Amino acid sequence: MAYSEEEIKFMEYWKQNRDRQGQLSYQLLYGLPYGLFFSLPIVVNFLLGRFWYKRADAVGLSQFNPLVLMIAVMLISVFVAFLNRKLRWERYEGKYLELQSRSNKNS
Repeated sequence: MAYSEEEIKFMEYWKQNRDRQGQLSYQLLYGLPYGLFFSLPIVVNFLLGRFWYKRADAVGLSQFNPLVLMIAVMLISVFVAFLNRKLRWERYEGKYLELQSRSNKNS
């Protein structure tokens, strides 16, 4: 069974980049924008909450610590960034190993 042009390009690309993309620093650096985008609604909801429920805003601001919100948003962002890039790496690695095993069967 012959490979398609797309599969050949993918195998060449992944052979060159699989080690670099498997590193934790790479996964966090390139996944962080996605993680921040994911946690952005939390901040927006908190900021807009004072317009839609005045009593909750009064109670919430009396017990509010902005450091807790910042830490929570950063933890969520880092977790989502790592999870997103790790799952993508696993998916690409599985595809690469599947194509390699198909090549070994044909040999």
